[in-house]
Amino acid sequence: MPDHPQIPTATFHPMLRLWCRIQSRIATGERGQTTAEYALVVLGAATVAMLLIAWATDTGKVATLLNKVVTSVSDRIA
Repeated sequence: MPDHPQIPTATFHPMLRLWCRIQSRIATGERGQTTAEYALVVLGAATVAMLLIAWATDTGKVATLLNKVVTSVSDRIA
């Protein structure tokens, strides 16, 4: 009996469910399909990152964030 409570898979984020499926297939020897699913997870993550970067660049949030970080760091140094 496991020491931790089981969490219903319906509450998992879809990417986490896919990751769990990948890990179970590695354990059962379905490596070819696991590689394809891993590639899809990486592709999905890269797509989300690109969309986030595009949004942040268009709205000027990146420059604002960097200015705040530089100001915070320089205030702590001085």
